[in-house]
Amino acid sequence: MFDQVTEVEFEGQKFDQFHGSPFDRGSADSYYSRPEEPHWYPNGTGNLPKITGEEMTLAQMRAYYAGYRWNEQGGDKKQW
Repeated sequence: MFDQVTEVEFEGQKFDQFHGSPFDRGSADSYYSRPEEPHWYPNGTGNLPKITGEEMTLAQMRAYYAGYRWNEQGGDKKQW
């Protein structure tokens, strides 16, 4: 979704967005109507390693859930 690092302000906080970031992965899970399952890819989506919830920092978890809420609020969903 995001090829370069940008910043989004949501719910009074700023989050970095880039392809594979926690915010990006949260918004993608929401977009595809997947359940919330925190994860991210520091080397870009699909490139190992995949960092899962138990390995994520509190800030990364917040970014993931903010990305999910951001997309839910925007209502952008994949039309199957």
